[in-house]
Amino acid sequence: MSHGFELKAPAGPAVPDNAALAGASGLLNKLNKALLALSMCALVVTALILTYSVVSRYFFGAPTDWQDEASVFMLVGATFFCAAYVQSYRGHIGIEALAELLPPRVNAVRLFFVDLLSMLFCAFFAWKSWTLWHEAYVDGQTTTSTFAPPLWIPYGMMAFGMTLLALQLLLQTAARISDKPARSATPAATEKAA
Repeated sequence: MSHGFELKAPAGPAVPDNAALAGASGLLNKLNKALLALSMCALVVTALILTYSVVSRYFFGAPTDWQDEASVFMLVGATFFCAAYVQSYRGHIGIEALAELLPPRVNAVRLFFVDLLSMLFCAFFAWKSWTLWHEAYVDGQTTTSTFAPPLWIPYGMMAFGMTLLALQLLLQTAARISDKPARSATPAATEKAA
């Protein structure tokens, strides 16, 4: 559990013991890193667009009607595209009060069910997002502004991001099942190592 600013970068996502899962995890990690870089660029572009909008409105009296939607679309993309990356580091917010109170075996079962239920929820969310994307694409839905960008763009980013998050959770759940349990250091093993 973290209580403040981290001085040391995290070691990286856990690599599953199973070779097939490790390969799939490696591919997903590469995709996650590429989407992270794209999302960082989108945040910088969003800041520039909003700054331009404020400056052009204040100094030149030239309001823009496209900046809000462009910014929201990029923020939606950055949020959903980075969800699987954050999950690969187990960086999403969690309540760890129970982890300290439960025995290690019970806590391992609790973590398995949390991962499983999270994966099922994200898979359902992804499925509903893809149906929303399809409906917006087929019907040609747009926003109600004068700029009127198509709604399939943010819905597609949301669906793709949630699909990646569900895949990340699936890999972590499968790894939890297939990985060998970590050996705890016993006093005899510690004495032999010394």
